Amino acid sequence: MKSLIRTVMLTIALAGAAAYDASAQSSIVSLADPDGLTTVYIGATDGIAWYSIDHGESLSIPASRLGLKTNASDWSKLELTGFQNDEIVVDYTMDRTKTSKVHHRASTGTATFANPEGKKIHVEFIVSRNDVAFRYLLPKEGETGSVRVMDELTEFNFVDTHDGSNVATYLTPQSDAMIGWKRTKPSYEEYYDIGAPLSEKSLYGHGFTFPCLFHVGKEGWVLISETGVDGRYCGSRLSDARLTSTDDAKTDTPEDDKLYYSYKIEYPMPEENNGNGTVEPGLALPGATPWRTITLGESLKPIVETTIAWDLVDPRYETEHDYKYGKGTWSWIVWQDGSINYEDQVRYVDLAAAMNFQYVLVDNWWDTNIGREKIEELVAYARSKGVDVFLWYSSSGWWNDIEQGPVNVMSDPISRKKEMRWMKSLGVKGIKVDFFGGDKQETMRHYEAILSDADDNGLMVIFHGCTLPRGWERLYPNYVGSEAVRASENLVFSQYECDQEAQAACLHPFIRNTVGSMEFGGCFLNERLDKTNSRGSIRRTTYVFQIATCVLFQNPIQNFAIAPNNLEDAPEACLDFLREVPTTWDETRFIDGYPGKHAVLARRSGKTWYIAAINASDDVKSYNVWEMIDEMKGDAGWKVAKDSQIRIYEGGNSPSVRTIKADDLYKADIEVARNDGTVIIFKTE
Repeated sequence: MKSLIRTVMLTIALAGAAAYDASAQSSIVSLADPDGLTTVYIGATDGIAWYSIDHGESLSIPASRLGLKTNASDWSKLELTGFQNDEIVVDYTMDRTKTSKVHHRASTGTATFANPEGKKIHVEFIVSRNDVAFRYLLPKEGETGSVRVMDELTEFNFVDTHDGSNVATYLTPQSDAMIGWKRTKPSYEEYYDIGAPLSEKSLYGHGFTFPCLFHVGKEGWVLISETGVDGRYCGSRLSDARLTSTDDAKTDTPEDDKLYYSYKIEYPMPEENNGNGTVEPGLALPGATPWRTITLGESLKPIVETTIAWDLVDPRYETEHDYKYGKGTWSWIVWQDGSINYEDQVRYVDLAAAMNFQYVLVDNWWDTNIGREKIEELVAYARSKGVDVFLWYSSSGWWNDIEQGPVNVMSDPISRKKEMRWMKSLGVKGIKVDFFGGDKQETMRHYEAILSDADDNGLMVIFHGCTLPRGWERLYPNYVGSEAVRASENLVFSQYECDQEAQAACLHPFIRNTVGSMEFGGCFLNERLDKTNSRGSIRRTTYVFQIATCVLFQNPIQNFAIAPNNLEDAPEACLDFLREVPTTWDETRFIDGYPGKHAVLARRSGKTWYIAAINASDDVKSYNVWEMIDEMKGDAGWKVAKDSQIRIYEGGNSPSVRTIKADDLYKADIEVARNDGTVIIFKTE
């Protein structure tokens, strides 16, 4: 009986017992998605509240602890006292993520628990085919109208073999606070440990940043994250895994012996943002924590295609503005600080106009190197060319050592509002705000205040050197995207990064970009990542690899790393592709891939599909185009337009465009070598 198995697991995992105590007092309820693929069990055993998950035939999350502690109540010891469930329909539209229309059914259930003093807490669950989410609901009892949440006891448990061969992790560590460039970390820019065992500790000893990906042997994949974090809470992460118990069966086959590991929710570190702000979030009562999300799949398809980050949140404010998304040029990424002068920015405006791009991003130091009067001229010049402007700002005021200006503007409400009114008067369309360095509630309020004030002035917002977005595309109508990844500037700074570019690029579609827009700033067409295109880091990946990432990496405004010289020295096929490729999508489909090895995704804009593939492995990947299309469409029912000309971008560093007819699709084969890529474009009827 599955529920009994879960009680056994719970007792072992939480108490470290050698055997199940038959006298343990348990109460258990269950909640299945409408199709019956995923079931959540919720219970309490000897005062410990827990949940467990079964997905499909064999994938599961064993019994994992629930609980919360505030300065007013302790919900670490709980009894299950009630449960209500229902079915809901999730139905909404989006314009800035991997899909534009979401419609599916889910089951919802709320478990009520009481502590020994009789104080109640509710845990709300949402269960769909491949996603489970839950959050804590804190009622208002008596005169207490607010609390500090001192600790969340939520855990996510995994079972591994004694030799550590069953579960592989794809995690990036939370860094120390107040380290790195001008003491700006943590900023979600650390390296991933690829395929590490559960027992491996994080580099800095502070656990791992969301999202967190796990490969559970032959059973499938699990992605853990959170959503719905705004100014009313802090951002969280996972602790290092703790070995909670051992199955000492010691069979003849070590892979049958079990180890139980537990990851726990952790709050920010006290040192973040120079020690400003509390670690514990404050909640007004009644109140709710953010959602903890778990996506499960036998393959990576549900991981890539999940919309759970947006399914559970609603806009924080309405907007009267009609924001436009698109492509931009960005001088700093290749030409660096020396390019922040009026003449070079004019060249990048002209580049944007020649490429039919919508935007130009003017990066740090513009306030001193160009000056406000000349910025007004630059904005006017850009608009005369049909190009709009984004301006860079530091977020900081009193929590790091950043000198790049403008500083002390976005951190001060009075200065910020004045500055935004000035930008609005010029016709500036957006801002890029950099160097945050923390996940405390105070920092989340800062993100939200910038977004809210910016919307009042019709400004879109990009965040850089920042935290992971957690449902922000739906929460904030003028939010564009966040870095929160080891992004493109590192390729300029280090040859090692260029040598590892393909491997890193084959991680992001399966981890970071699954839960939020990713402002990566890629697509280098220079062979050397320097203004002269003759020195600096050597690009190891091909031209076609670079353009393939424009599809694989999703962000509604893509600031590409092209330079003015590329109009003369880059392949015309790549330039034509960049003029054409969309930045917003109606649908996303997983085709093939494995984190760090290769990635093949398809995205649709209107009736046009783009299939992009890249390869980081030594093995050449071979595909039949018809089989790829058949794999991606599933039971969608559409057909390739009979009069459509299917275009295939291939040829590595000598790009070519092969055109074939729809009737000949089954004959079309492609090969993708290491550091190379391909893009296939076709229309549907």
